[in-house]
Amino acid sequence: MRATMIHGPGDIRLETVPDPQLTDDTDAVVRVVAACVCGSDLWPYRDTSTGANGPQQIGHEFVGVVEQVGSAVEAVAVGDFVIAPFLFSDNTCALCAKGIQSSCVNGGGYTGCQCELVRVPFADGTLVTVPGTVDEAMIPHLLTLSDVFPTGHHAAVSARVGEGSTVVVVGDGAVGLSGVLAAKRLGAATVVAMSRHAARQDIARSFGADHVVEERGREGANAVKEILGGIGADSVLECVGTKEAMKQAFQSVRPGGTVGYVGIPHGVELNMPVMFATNSNLAGGVAPVRSYLPDLLPDVLDGSILPGRVFDAEMALADVAEAYRAMDERRATKVMLRP
Repeated sequence: MRATMIHGPGDIRLETVPDPQLTDDTDAVVRVVAACVCGSDLWPYRDTSTGANGPQQIGHEFVGVVEQVGSAVEAVAVGDFVIAPFLFSDNTCALCAKGIQSSCVNGGGYTGCQCELVRVPFADGTLVTVPGTVDEAMIPHLLTLSDVFPTGHHAAVSARVGEGSTVVVVGDGAVGLSGVLAAKRLGAATVVAMSRHAARQDIARSFGADHVVEERGREGANAVKEILGGIGADSVLECVGTKEAMKQAFQSVRPGGTVGYVGIPHGVELNMPVMFATNSNLAGGVAPVRSYLPDLLPDVLDGSILPGRVFDAEMALADVAEAYRAMDERRATKVMLRP
């Protein structure tokens, strides 16, 4: 099969590798219908010391059709259209029972999903079947459920967004934009998106952002406070992972408020004395996507939310190197790949 390989910083290639095979009787092999490039893929793309020592397969978001199942698989069948959370899990261990499938004691990550076929361990626990016939127009929205939208949702949940909340979203990538939509879905009264890019501002507004703030640092925090009654936000979603983004988040949250973070931390520092003095809270981490799918999938299927709008480019898998360049250069917010 064809698979995306990372060889070093900026070096993405589509190569031929052996087809994956069933290894355990709980496995499935899924034919990829659509995959995508994640913002977190750009960390190793820019600097392989952050998580990749190429050459190796890359990618973790996909939807597809089941091609093979192991003898012990019962919940999914050949021919099913499935959503694959970006981490596999047995969905039966003590941590999965607590809703933290991202820390499943038997779980882990895939070899790589920007390819044509993927072996999915613990298929019954991992894969979520989409009922009925899947319309082509629905595929981008379903694809977001493998990672990006549940991750934005996790930021909102971690930040304690609820009915009537005031919310600030730091980061205008696909996760941040998903966080805007998630916050509105959870009942936020006012959502402020922090963005300097017109195209991303348009997506944020289409997802329900009430205000857009372009300023950064203390100036940006002051603009947020001016919008939100002078005290800052009840909830701030930190969707970047840098030191500057986390600082911006805490500058924008009100005393007693909560920062929900889902950006992979890089050089992040916390001012614990200030957090203590203001009763500011921090929660978040890796999104337990499998836990959220039963709640999120029905809203996608009935059209209540359209998270696939974060995809502003679609490319063939053969053009995957250009997909990475487009996202790295911020010419695209998120690129969908079709084998």
